[in-house]
Amino acid sequence: MKNIIKDIIKAPQFSEGVSWKRKKYVVNEVVVKEGELASSLFFVETGELNVSRHVGLGGEKGIQPGVGKLKQGAVFGESCLHSVLPRIATVMAATDVTLLELDGERLSIYLDDNPIKGYLFYKSLFDIVISRLNNANHTVETLMAWGLKAHDIDKYL
Repeated sequence: MKNIIKDIIKAPQFSEGVSWKRKKYVVNEVVVKEGELASSLFFVETGELNVSRHVGLGGEKGIQPGVGKLKQGAVFGESCLHSVLPRIATVMAATDVTLLELDGERLSIYLDDNPIKGYLFYKSLFDIVISRLNNANHTVETLMAWGLKAHDIDKYL
């Protein structure tokens, strides 16, 4: 994905300041907050980020567990790429980071106008999303096994 993004931002019709912006964040600075409306994609140029989600525990209780890390070369925010939608997680800088924020609408137009780059972009994004889905499935299976063991499910079998 790195080479695809770098190629896109070099294109004259995808200009800096209009179609994309380079942004810097310091340690512990929130980049995106779960629930906020947005329509952009981020590429991690340098640094590392932590990803977390709010988990309600009933009433006013809740926790904000970490669900992953993003390192140099990663993309995030793809769920808000084609529509203004709520962010599905909070992303915070774990180190000083430099990000490229790509405007979703302008990116979509650019990829429509450049179908080969569009194909390569979406093929790479598809691989990333499938990998994240596989990781999420593994986490759910692990948590289910832990919960069954914690409730001594063997006595019911």
